[in-house]
Amino acid sequence: MQRPGQNGQPQWGPPPGPPDSQQPQWGGQPAWGPPPGAPPPWQQSPWATPPHNAYGSPQPYSQPLYVAPPKPGIIPLRPLMFGEILDGSFQTIRRNPQAMLGAALLAQSLAAVVTAVVTAFSANPGESPGTWMQGLSRQEMVAVGLGFGGGILLFSIVTFFISAVLQGAMVVPVARSVLNRRTPFRQMWALAKSRAGALIRMATLLLLGGIIVVMIFAAFAVGLVSSIGSTAALTLIPLGLALFALLLWIYIKLMVAPAAIVIEELGARDGLRRSWELTRGSWWRILGITLVVGIMVGVIAQVVMIPISLLPAFFMGVVSPHGGVQQAIAMAVAVGVGTAIVSALVSAVGYAFQTSVMALLYMDLRMRTDGLDIALLRLLESGADPDGVPGRGMSVHTAGPGHLQGPAYGAWPNGS
Repeated sequence: MQRPGQNGQPQWGPPPGPPDSQQPQWGGQPAWGPPPGAPPPWQQSPWATPPHNAYGSPQPYSQPLYVAPPKPGIIPLRPLMFGEILDGSFQTIRRNPQAMLGAALLAQSLAAVVTAVVTAFSANPGESPGTWMQGLSRQEMVAVGLGFGGGILLFSIVTFFISAVLQGAMVVPVARSVLNRRTPFRQMWALAKSRAGALIRMATLLLLGGIIVVMIFAAFAVGLVSSIGSTAALTLIPLGLALFALLLWIYIKLMVAPAAIVIEELGARDGLRRSWELTRGSWWRILGITLVVGIMVGVIAQVVMIPISLLPAFFMGVVSPHGGVQQAIAMAVAVGVGTAIVSALVSAVGYAFQTSVMALLYMDLRMRTDGLDIALLRLLESGADPDGVPGRGMSVHTAGPGHLQGPAYGAWPNGS
């Protein structure tokens, strides 16, 4: 307000009046903000947005601290990375050696016994297969060949079914190790024996499907060769590669079917269908992990087996260079039996490791699609079913077009 001064010049200042009616002077700081000692507004509600600086990022004092996911057992309860899958597989074998290695040895023992018998039989030069078959007629050689081929086929089929059942049973220790529950061999079989029928039916479906595909390709190849001759190779080679790629694609899609059958108590066809759904969108990731694990197991097996294969030459050339025929036969038999035993042990460890990787891939896929990690955390906190299989009896959450994506287990907060 303008008012006259002593020299007639106007002076600026507050208007006269009582002190409480005067306005604040310009240049002072306004008293904005909460009262002294009160928390900032963003800390008064857990749902409030923290303050941001001029660049749009949260202030340093408002950044939440990182909380690691719970890890009660071999893996953290969240979607897994590649290193965690490998480490969890090793931890499963180390914590459950009786169940994992025992089942793997049973799966590989039949092959080891047959290999040892064939090695011991062929080591005797007087009774070798070539010498023995020289005195047979053509019809007898055909009968022996058919018998030998039938025996190999029967052996392969029995081994395939045994491996399918034991692979499904070995999923149980892996699932229980996620919650740090150890599983002896007897308990593993008690929890998995009810699923043996479904596993056998699954193996039957896979075997029949593979035989049908191979027979169709073989019939097509025979017909093509009989019609166009040797130039059919230009067509059969690309078709063979395409068939191999198709079978590999189907194998990856159905890879976790044994785990789904055992843990979710599904039938054979439902287990295959469940594996097909779980692997959707993760085919390349599963293929990469499977290839890396297969290469690792193959390299380690070769590193272990190479020194054993060099033992006969070392013994005959350095230790006993002047040994007779009987000593050479005894050495060949001993090395053959030892090689079969060591090969069975190495194969058992590799089989157990690959089965653990398959089971952990199944758990990872369910964590990504079904929220299994939340369900396992609830099971861990409640302590329920300590002698059961984690993940068994838990419903599957699916969301499709027109469906609301909700929590995998239980209701929304506040009962909504």
